[in-house]
Amino acid sequence: MATTRRAGAPKPATAARSGPRILKKYPNRRLYDTAVSSYITLAEVKGMVLQGLDFEVRDAKTGEDLTRSILLQIILEEETGGVPIFSTSMLSQIIRFYGHAMQGMMGSYLEKNLQTFTDIQARIADQSKGLYDPALQTPEMWSQFLSGQAPVVQNLMGNYLEQSRQVFMQMQEQIAKQAVTLFPGAAAVKPPPKR
Repeated sequence: MATTRRAGAPKPATAARSGPRILKKYPNRRLYDTAVSSYITLAEVKGMVLQGLDFEVRDAKTGEDLTRSILLQIILEEETGGVPIFSTSMLSQIIRFYGHAMQGMMGSYLEKNLQTFTDIQARIADQSKGLYDPALQTPEMWSQFLSGQAPVVQNLMGNYLEQSRQVFMQMQEQIAKQAVTLFPGAAAVKPPPKR
């Protein structure tokens, strides 16, 4: 005997899917979440990012991966809606790297730096557990906390900057080695001295 489902009743749970959650983008610019079978907003996609959920945005018609463009759209909304992370100068510098020989290295360098910064943030969060109610943590609260933790934060930021400098120096050394391999006449070019 077949069972029927009442209109509006939730769909029965299906077996857990492996892989990322799939969102489909339709020509009307709407996003459809296949996991919950409903349309979602860009704010809800931002919530998925904040929760650390793995997802992909695909064009509903072609299947093209649109994840990056949706993430960039979220960044654009954040940058125009509040206190921006990127200054005009910084955005100009990033744009100058497009089409430049160092474009690929710059992306890798920024990604490694962001990961290091995220690791530092996690360490600070671990150290502050129990001091504040997590539900009340705001940028202003963090600012107050960090101002009271100046020596600790300065030490962490000093370590971060040193790691950043080391990554950049390693990249320069790598370029120098590759240049010698690709252009034997460039043997006179030496990597910068280590400090």
